[in-house]
Amino acid sequence: MVAVLVVEDDRQLNDITCMYLRDSGYDVTGVTGVREASEAMRGRLFDVVISDIMMPGVDGFRFAEQLRRIDPNLPIIFVTARDDIAAKRHGFRSGVDDYMVKPIDYDELVLRIEALLRRSHIMEDGRLTVGGFTMDADQVSVTLDGREIPLTAREFKILYHLLSYPKQAFTRAQLMEEFWDDYGETSPRAVDVHIANLRKKLGDCPYFDIVTIHGLGYKAVPR
Repeated sequence: MVAVLVVEDDRQLNDITCMYLRDSGYDVTGVTGVREASEAMRGRLFDVVISDIMMPGVDGFRFAEQLRRIDPNLPIIFVTARDDIAAKRHGFRSGVDDYMVKPIDYDELVLRIEALLRRSHIMEDGRLTVGGFTMDADQVSVTLDGREIPLTAREFKILYHLLSYPKQAFTRAQLMEEFWDDYGETSPRAVDVHIANLRKKLGDCPYFDIVTIHGLGYKAVPR
């Protein structure tokens, strides 16, 4: 199931948006600010982020910039009352993929989400398939040519993230910030250990490689 994060400080509008998207078949998490959004995203993969611009503390522009540094391909939609061209220009330059002005048509929002998912190659059934290798996010299961491969929860999340964006390099810092709650107290060596374990468990997988980008991090490259 596609996971959607809604960041909207108007609680009533937040509830309405979340309810409509859940009724449309999405797994939705609603938060009222960027701090809550950052907490929700620690150790959790979201497929789409829907955010307001004008919020207390960190605004939507800065939030989008932060997300883009972490994940260059995560679909982001602004839903805002700001209808001026300066805000739209700032939004797209901050890294958002789409921009909707309140009040919105929720059927149109769903259509835009579907279009962004197609563009970003996120599979709506929560499955990633590379040749005979399959990852099922709903069941947290991995199979290689029909044989189940046991992975820890963190190994699964890291590999699913890498394969969701094939050939896209991710730094150790990006992976740590995404998948470690105690990021500030954890050595980058922790990422290397998990990658080494994945390579051992998938040593006979002929469908992709986990490639080291020396001095930077890792990427998954289909063969």
